[in-house]
Amino acid sequence: MSFADLKKSREKMFDHIATKFQEANNNQTYENDDPRMWYPQGDKAGNGSAVIRFLPPTDNAPSGLPWVKLFKHAFQGPTGSWLFENCPTTLGKDCPICESNREFWNSGVEADKKIASARKRKVSYISNVYVIKDPQNPENEGQVKLFRYGKKIYDMLNELMNPSFDDVEKVNPFDFWEGATFRIRFRMKDGFRNYDASTFDNPKELFKDDTKLEEIYNQLFDLSEFVNPEDFKSYDELKSRLDLVTKGAKKPQVVEEEVEDAVASLDNDLSEAEDLNLDTNDEDDDEFNKIFDELSLEDEKPF
Repeated sequence: MSFADLKKSREKMFDHIATKFQEANNNQTYENDDPRMWYPQGDKAGNGSAVIRFLPPTDNAPSGLPWVKLFKHAFQGPTGSWLFENCPTTLGKDCPICESNREFWNSGVEADKKIASARKRKVSYISNVYVIKDPQNPENEGQVKLFRYGKKIYDMLNELMNPSFDDVEKVNPFDFWEGATFRIRFRMKDGFRNYDASTFDNPKELFKDDTKLEEIYNQLFDLSEFVNPEDFKSYDELKSRLDLVTKGAKKPQVVEEEVEDAVASLDNDLSEAEDLNLDTNDEDDDEFNKIFDELSLEDEKPF
């Protein structure tokens, strides 16, 4: 897609993107030494701010969207070894870890549910952004970066594109001309980052000069690399890894006479368990971000 075509088709593109955001809301690998990745830094107290603009999709973007949704598993086994793997559900495939979690959850035993929760998949999103202001690292300003974010910011984007109230005008935050600048503000709350103070500005062009916008457009990164099937273990490989890490761990405590009641109760718990894949709804998944930041992708590396 040429820059000229992007400008002409952005309304149709917005409808597609907004619909997909809503669907995903109802429904790879990140290495911290990747210079393309940007993450807002805080002060000594852990508080901070930054100003960015979410950017449109590239011509070959997965599903034509300006973001990719990723699932990972990261947990420590009873012997201290770590499982740190891409979840195949990212690609719409079966995952033995999610299946194991389902068994623990289905037992109806609270101790088993805690195990399932600890091993649940973690969700994150990656988009191209233009960094307008970065007080802690001003050298990033004026650059196109990859931004990995969690459910909290995703929900803010979704609300902008699919407002909860009819009298609120829809805005495409990924649009060069009628998008909205995002002001990230975070503070530490209970040991985690809280983004509730973040806001979007009123819609406005990123730059008035289309030549400048086209220059930025030509710098966008291809997001398809983060959903490359080659970066995901096969079902059998992942099952072997799970068995190795959880060797010696307890099995689900299903009591025969309790099975029917446990299964029946699950029908009322689907929203809590999110189809039993047990997605996280934590504060923007900051604990998971800490794991990403503090652990390499090498197996069995401790904190």
